[in-house]
Amino acid sequence: MNKAGSYLVIVSCATLDEAHSIADTLLAERLCACVTVLKEAESHYLWKGVRERSRENLLFIKTSRNALPLLIERVQSLHSYEVPEVIALKIAAGLPSYLEWIVQETQRHE
Repeated sequence: MNKAGSYLVIVSCATLDEAHSIADTLLAERLCACVTVLKEAESHYLWKGVRERSRENLLFIKTSRNALPLLIERVQSLHSYEVPEVIALKIAAGLPSYLEWIVQETQRHE
């Protein structure tokens, strides 16, 4: 059980430089405990009625419930997309010490 309320946030980025920049900023501002960068995923989507396909880089961001709103705002302000993908999934369960670490690292937002 995840009593502390940790989240996994998924964000897609147009470039690897943008992914690294967002990750570095979120960590520096203690809005997350960890960011995993996955290079070169292929996304298929509809945008303004047109079918698109592009290579993107994915961020898997681990954060706490209290830091989440600020993290979402910060990603939106840093991101190059008009409407960036920012999806937060509540972590239902996990290694208790890992989930506690997420909360500790974002404690200034708790």
